[in-house]
Amino acid sequence: QVQLVESGGALVQPGGSLRLSCAASGVTFSRCAMNWYRQAPGKERELVAGVTSTGRSTKYADSVKDRFTISRDNAKNMLYLQMNSLKPEDTAVYYCNAVLLGVFSINYDYWGQGTQVTVSS
Repeated sequence: QVQLVESGGALVQPGGSLRLSCAASGVTFSRCAMNWYRQAPGKERELVAGVTSTGRSTKYADSVKDRFTISRDNAKNMLYLQMNSLKPEDTAVYYCNAVLLGVFSINYDYWGQGTQVTVSS
C-alpha cells in the first residue's frame, strides 16, 4: 500500500514561513516525480510546485514563484515545501502527490490526505 503523509501545516501570520513535509512509503520513491497541490474551500485544486524524480528540475505556479521552494531527500523518502512570505491567499489544504514513472508512458498517481495551512492575522 502506497502512503503519503503530509505534516507541517499550521496557522501563521502574513509574512511568516512554514515548511511542509511529505513522508512516502510503499513505493520506490526515487522513481516518483513529486508535486505539491493545494485546494481552498470552493476553489479548484491547483498545482503549486513539482520536482523530478532526481530533484534536478523544479517547477512552480506563478503565484508562488520566488516564495516557495520544493525539495526532496530520496535517501529518506521525504518531500518538502518551504513556504516564505506567506499571504492570506495561500490559505488552503496542501496535498502531496506522487507520480510513479513507469514504462511505455504508463504512470501512476498517489495522493496524501492533506495538511491545513491558514495564513491570517
